[in-house]
Amino acid sequence: MRLGWALTLTAAMSIAACDGVRARDQRDPNTPSGFAVPRWLVLKFDEVNARSGPSEDNRVLWTYHTKGLPVQVVAETKEWRRICDPEGGLVWVKKGQVDGHRNVMRTKPTPLELRRGPKDKAAIEAYLKPRSFAELSGCKDGWCKVKAGGVTAWAPAGELWGVDEAAQCKGGGKPYPPMPATGP
Repeated sequence: MRLGWALTLTAAMSIAACDGVRARDQRDPNTPSGFAVPRWLVLKFDEVNARSGPSEDNRVLWTYHTKGLPVQVVAETKEWRRICDPEGGLVWVKKGQVDGHRNVMRTKPTPLELRRGPKDKAAIEAYLKPRSFAELSGCKDGWCKVKAGGVTAWAPAGELWGVDEAAQCKGGGKPYPPMPATGP
């Protein structure tokens, strides 16, 4: 009986600690993967092809060269994920090209103060440079705990890309939409 209560309490505390950040393993029986859409992942490799549609037959629009880049899955098929990137790119990648880790990114052109605690007046621990990543631990009350360069600190959630659970790119959130015809 005590063990059951302790496990329930631990689970409740874990859920509370993730306030504002959906757990990466949240289930949705209506998606091919069984995971919620939209959801946040990262690029798994240094080279990931971004395609116009969910198959090898679709043309490569560009290649990402940024392992760990936070991306948002906004639609999926059994083998493909439609992702939104920090610059608003909306493309398809193979499911094996993304990973369930949570990173966030500073997209604004100025460094972000990382603070010792989740308060505006807390001491500054470090700065997150523009276009830099940080590992996300969780968010609470508008602040996110991140780790970058060996430093663990807090940043305002609104200053990080990779936190908002709403779809970040227009056209996301639908199952595989028809692609426009290209060429003659």
